[in-house]
Amino acid sequence: MILLCFARIAMAFDPKSHLSHLLKRALESVAPQHKDAAILLERPKQASHGDFASNLALQLAKALQTNPREIAQRLIRELPPSPWLDAVEVAGAGFINFRLAAAAKTRVVQEILELGANYGRSRLGSGSKMQVEFVSANPTGPLHVGHGRGAAYGASLAALLAFAGYAVTREYYVNDAGRQMDILALSCWLRYLALFDEPVPFPGNAYQGDYVTDMARQIGAAHGRDYVHPAAAVLACVPAGEGGPPEAAADAHLDGLIKAAKDLLGEGWVYIHQHVLTEQLADCRADLEEFGVHFDVWFSERSLYDTGMVQKAVAVLERKGHIYLQDGAKWFRSTTFGDEKDRVVQRDNGLYTYFASDIAYHLNKFERGFDRIVDIWGADHHGYIPRVRGALLALDCDAGKLDVALVQFVSLWRGTEKVSMSTRGGEFVTLRELRREVGNDACRFFYMLRKPEQALDFDLELAKSQSNDNPVYYVQYAHARVRSVLSQWGGAAAELAAADTAPLVGERELALCARLAAFPEVIEEAARDYAPHSIAFYLKDAAADFHSYYNAERILVDDPSQRLARLALAAALSQVLQNGLLILGVSAPESM
Repeated sequence: MILLCFARIAMAFDPKSHLSHLLKRALESVAPQHKDAAILLERPKQASHGDFASNLALQLAKALQTNPREIAQRLIRELPPSPWLDAVEVAGAGFINFRLAAAAKTRVVQEILELGANYGRSRLGSGSKMQVEFVSANPTGPLHVGHGRGAAYGASLAALLAFAGYAVTREYYVNDAGRQMDILALSCWLRYLALFDEPVPFPGNAYQGDYVTDMARQIGAAHGRDYVHPAAAVLACVPAGEGGPPEAAADAHLDGLIKAAKDLLGEGWVYIHQHVLTEQLADCRADLEEFGVHFDVWFSERSLYDTGMVQKAVAVLERKGHIYLQDGAKWFRSTTFGDEKDRVVQRDNGLYTYFASDIAYHLNKFERGFDRIVDIWGADHHGYIPRVRGALLALDCDAGKLDVALVQFVSLWRGTEKVSMSTRGGEFVTLRELRREVGNDACRFFYMLRKPEQALDFDLELAKSQSNDNPVYYVQYAHARVRSVLSQWGGAAAELAAADTAPLVGERELALCARLAAFPEVIEEAARDYAPHSIAFYLKDAAADFHSYYNAERILVDDPSQRLARLALAAALSQVLQNGLLILGVSAPESM
């Protein structure tokens, strides 16, 4: 089925390829010694400059020692005749502008209706194995609006890459080992003790949210007082503070409480730790599934320790001479590979650092045979990139296969008023709360309205509005308008696929055809640049073209051939909107 799909794609008429072929033939005649020169064609930003433009004459000017306008004229004279060309002209310093015949523009309508959901699919990836790892938030609390942006970007990028022909694996790295999970387990246990009248002063650097108390209540309901120890006994196990900076003293106190919990609870600690992990991971999965974000693999950090992969990765680095001992700890020579300082991989107490498990995790990715690996991280992790790349280079991995996309922060606004993202009680605006207020579609689309590396202002009131100022409403309304017109018509889809598009000669009709024909190019460019936001921009422009056409012209006109041609054009627009919205994880409603 996939092979058939690709075959049909290959048979589709591509004006860009056709023009490239014509230029190549002309080049062989004008400058045969340069017949292998790259031929670039771009769509001019201004429609008045034609449908495509080439700078081939400018490229050849130096080698041929001839004025580029003269070279352009000679190339135009040698172009083979083509029924798909209306006019060719020299512009500016020597650009060649092509104007397509109307028939070349309108034939895209039949192609779209024939290919349907496959229109725009590409062979760019050629089945290359690609892993996209995203979200990967510590399972220590509900996902917040910042995680939501990473989820929307990662899911849309993965869908885009799959649409462009890559074999994509969507992966979530579960940080189920290490100190943060210990802090969550401790936080839950302390709340549990308070429920049974054994309150221990709750540390300010523990997890504060109501969800922690909810988990404590679950344990209490299931096990009663099984895990209760006197508060005095807990505090007696915590070593006295030794002064120093307040932050360091607070961390030391927290670590003391964790050790006390482990010593007092024994196997009970394992149960509480597993309970909070299971609850938070289940909540995260459910939240993401409801958001339309799905993963093929949930990779456990703990598995890296259980299978010895962390020890193995550090041992390999040590064997290759990239590890040295200092103050009882093992350090990776990260500065050798461009990092600002060397990094600890194993502390003097024998415990491995987060960086050590990250090294092992990325080594595992390479061992799984991916052709390309994309990590999507929060912007605050930008300093982490050199050390991870350095570790891969030290392990003799091709670090060029790793791409890291950074996602900037999100600010919530209600009109002109900025919304507080957190409170003193440790609560924050969760992804679930945002989705419930504005809906999944608005969330997914609004997250794509900026490049991921740009900060995003999310206007809640705008996202909920039913107006042309709301981009997701504007795009969805275009699709619903088409479906309404098709419903009024009441004919069969087969009639549209067989429609003669010759009556489509109006300026707006041809502009809309040109927009639809650009969709495959937009897909490939967006896939190369990891830029699904380009799809959102394209859909807004396509919707604007259609709304302009719809408001200026009647579709259900009296003339049968013109009516059918316009209906076919509208149906093609509807299909392209569906294909683009699907990549972004946004619905295409039949009515609004």
